[in-house]
Amino acid sequence: MKKWMMPVMAMVFVGLLIGGFYTVTSLSGAIVKGYPEMTVTTKQEQLRDYFERVKKSSQSRFAFGEEAEGSSDMAGATEESSAKSSDVSTTNNQVEGVDEADTVKLNEDYIYMVSDQKVSIFDIRDPDNMVQAGDITFGGERYPMQLFLTEDYLVVLNQNYSHQGQPVLRSDEGYKWAPYDGLAIASIYSLEDPENPKLVREVGAEGQLSSARMTDNTIYFISSLYSRMWAFEENEEVELRPFNYDSEKSEDPEAIDYDKITILPDTLVGGYTLISAISLENLNESQLSTEGYLGSSEQFYMSTESIYLTTTVYSQEGADSDETTDSMFWNPGVRDTDIYKFDFEGTDVELVGSHRLEGHLLNQFSMDEYDNHFRVVTTEGDSWNESKPSENHLFILDDEMNRVGELKGLAKTERIYSARFMEDKAYMVTFKETDPLFVFDLSDPTKPAVLGELKIPGFSNYLHPIGETHLLGIGYETEMVTFPGSKEPSLVTGAMKMSLFDVSDFSNPKEQDVEIIGGYGSYSPAQYDHKALMIHQEKGYYGFPVTLYSGEAGGNVKYEGDGANIYRVTPEEGITPVASLMNDKVEGQQYEEWNHTIQRLVYVDDTLFTLANRRISSYDFNTFERKQVLDY
Repeated sequence: MKKWMMPVMAMVFVGLLIGGFYTVTSLSGAIVKGYPEMTVTTKQEQLRDYFERVKKSSQSRFAFGEEAEGSSDMAGATEESSAKSSDVSTTNNQVEGVDEADTVKLNEDYIYMVSDQKVSIFDIRDPDNMVQAGDITFGGERYPMQLFLTEDYLVVLNQNYSHQGQPVLRSDEGYKWAPYDGLAIASIYSLEDPENPKLVREVGAEGQLSSARMTDNTIYFISSLYSRMWAFEENEEVELRPFNYDSEKSEDPEAIDYDKITILPDTLVGGYTLISAISLENLNESQLSTEGYLGSSEQFYMSTESIYLTTTVYSQEGADSDETTDSMFWNPGVRDTDIYKFDFEGTDVELVGSHRLEGHLLNQFSMDEYDNHFRVVTTEGDSWNESKPSENHLFILDDEMNRVGELKGLAKTERIYSARFMEDKAYMVTFKETDPLFVFDLSDPTKPAVLGELKIPGFSNYLHPIGETHLLGIGYETEMVTFPGSKEPSLVTGAMKMSLFDVSDFSNPKEQDVEIIGGYGSYSPAQYDHKALMIHQEKGYYGFPVTLYSGEAGGNVKYEGDGANIYRVTPEEGITPVASLMNDKVEGQQYEEWNHTIQRLVYVDDTLFTLANRRISSYDFNTFERKQVLDY
């Protein structure tokens, strides 16, 4: 096995987070204000002492982490990507004023889209005669992932997977190469000529790109760097600091300063979470800021003032330290969550503190910040564990990360499938055999209360506010089926399901309307990626890609086609199908054609565009008559 593959293999078997067994004490460095167990390193010796502790503990103990699955606003409000007079769709962001990076960004004239190893640029000023106006090509080990778009810049967030290295002198073997684990890079292009963007600067940080946000014209991106303990064990002179990169300063990545590294409590992992920030204002003078934290992260939530990162902490109840290794290999045991809060002003990011919660999070929508309080829902335990079945909790923390309110023990034997926060109310869907929709009153943070509960078949993977009194749920229907040869019925996931929930009477939520989409096996990216949902507020339109199948539970399913569906959803009229924009099906076709499968829907004024990996189509947004299909 090549040496550079070892950290990657370690990730597969060990996971992203190791923690929960120890407390990291002060290494006589600077102490983070109000948090005595967090230590800012100031010298090389402090960092090496930490890795010696990791090395010693790893010889006798073993722990697992996991990567989780992949809001305050009232109606999925989004930040304008650039100044424009036209009616242009934006990304379905979780928090108003905080733009989320996505594979597609646009203005009234051009669409920019990530496609394989390039960013394609489409001139859409004439929707009947669209042209591919240009592209930005990335070669080698560079892969574009997501985009930001402003009036002046296109920012391409890309991953450099190459494992390069620095020579480390060893007296017995001469030079030996110690790799750094790839780079997450923000490539910033000037849009002075929008068809030929000019690269003006690149900044990046070591590791794998995790998440990115933009607010107030400042970009924040998170990267995760897996442990290089294997290198330290072979050569104690290896550079243990993570690297960052700024094309304005050097052609090569450089190790960050020691005082930019913080050792978090309850972790002996040897891996980093890096938070990098750069302002697009006065870009020539802006400085890249990168802060490194020893400890890996999973979920990410950002408001206009704070960043929250989560990490799962594993432990074994009733097992002493010598039993941990074997038992955790097969059963990860108790999963709790550490939430870390960072305040920021411009590119200055400051760690505020953390709090440990019982249970683990589903995704970013499990978190929310409102009125100086942080709210979060978790699932503790596993539904299959009869001795200690799963249960769900809601917690409220103040701005200093102190727990001020909680509701525990909800929906035993079930787990959370979706959640949504709307100012002083919250909604949570759990599931095992039926879909309980919980309605919470959070108006008094110290006394959260369950206002109402609705149980229906199926479940919602995603919840979206429709005004102040309704919710749109996108998920699946379910049914109990007894298969041949079996005496007991089994729960089977069926077709896609849209539900319109009326929560105007908080104590008595209702499923006002239902739309079943396709049959068994049908699905949409919108069920697990909220950015695949297209929203037009004024028209009341909600659209998303679909792949449709038909068949019976437990039997063969038949491919029926793929494309995009658009619905009008209003409190007054419920759910009304508006258009089904299906790709032409080839005779004998048994599954979707990836290059033509729609990934996103966007619009400019009266034109709707559907975007696939190798195809863009335009439609009249009023009649849904197809204007043009451009294969590229």
